[in-house]
Amino acid sequence: MTETISLDAARRIALAAQGFQAAPSADPGRPAPGVRSLGALVHRLGVLQIDSVNVLERSHYLPVFARLGAYATADLDRLTHRAGSGLIEYWGHEATFMPVSSWPLWRWKMSARRAKAAADPSHWSHANGPMLDWLLDDLAANGPQPASAVEHEASVRRGPWWGWSDVKTGLEVLFAWGLVVSAGRTPSFERIYALPEQVLPSTVIDAEPSRQEAISSLVSHALRATGIGTVSDIADYYRLPVADSRRVIDDLVDAGVALPATIRSTGSAATDSAATGSSTAARPRPVWIHRDAARPRRIRRDALLSPFDPVVWTRPRAERLFDFHYRIEIYTPAPKRVFGYYVLPVLLDGVVGARVDLKSDRATGRLLVQSAWLEPGAPADATDRLASLLRDLADWQGHGEISVGSRGGGVEALAAVLRAGRHESP
Repeated sequence: MTETISLDAARRIALAAQGFQAAPSADPGRPAPGVRSLGALVHRLGVLQIDSVNVLERSHYLPVFARLGAYATADLDRLTHRAGSGLIEYWGHEATFMPVSSWPLWRWKMSARRAKAAADPSHWSHANGPMLDWLLDDLAANGPQPASAVEHEASVRRGPWWGWSDVKTGLEVLFAWGLVVSAGRTPSFERIYALPEQVLPSTVIDAEPSRQEAISSLVSHALRATGIGTVSDIADYYRLPVADSRRVIDDLVDAGVALPATIRSTGSAATDSAATGSSTAARPRPVWIHRDAARPRRIRRDALLSPFDPVVWTRPRAERLFDFHYRIEIYTPAPKRVFGYYVLPVLLDGVVGARVDLKSDRATGRLLVQSAWLEPGAPADATDRLASLLRDLADWQGHGEISVGSRGGGVEALAAVLRAGRHESP
């Protein structure tokens, strides 16, 4: 039997599954979330996406702040920067931190990448086999180390400043193949490489689930973490093959774990299109709900979402569920940007009601609001609530001032509420 639910109900299910059901405690005497809470959150989400852009804050810190409130980033560093912490890195969505217990679930992908490279004569590894062997020997002899610490004539970067040396390229190839793993990060956020036996427990090294078993486990977790989604939504959580994910979902339906559903038509052509993924809104897409998904009557949460937050990282899903069209514009030339360089969606209860382009000006101790925009359907008090979120973010980052720029339809009202200084946006 297929259940029919409203779009609002679907949003609440999705947000509750992602940890937005309860607001962080406002009690000033309550201790900040510690390592245990942070680790539990990563296990719940399954992954924290990594991104190198640090114009506001490195992306993996932001989903934690959005869900748990102010915390010490040093506590998250204890989990993400140290071997043996219970977390590890691999390509779980894109580059991600994940529970170390998840690492064996990617052996099939590691093997597939190695086989693809072997079948491609133009792959870097064919001309650099001795380098790969040397790197493995060097790690065995000298232990875990970042690429910059590996002494070899091929360590010199070639080309522009972002170009990788052959040492870095080789380590990344071995990392993709699973012959080398992450052993944390340096204070400058450089990945440390190690042989698996140097940092992983034997139970993890010895675990060899089949491809089918691994994908079944990942799809099951993706359904739980998303709460509700189409096959493509659920597959994209871990960037899994859609056909394989569909077969697993069929099995989960048979087991009573995945409940088939459709999202009820709202009567609005624009919203129907967002809900169904169809420009004509003629036939809703089938979705599945996890059997244990919470179904709150209301989401009472405001949060700033990273561009790489699971709520919005599958852009078509964000459009269907939240009627929110979102594209990150980091790589768009400045004159062609619509909203800004590093734009964060703003969650206001059950809707994405605004977006802001933010920058942390560490030299002057200011949080810069380069642009601010309210979305159609934003709550009447959206500006006041956005101002509160920005104050909390500034406090968390240790900024003593917020300055509001000149771009976006929401900047004038926001500056007035914040009583903020102003600057000209780039």
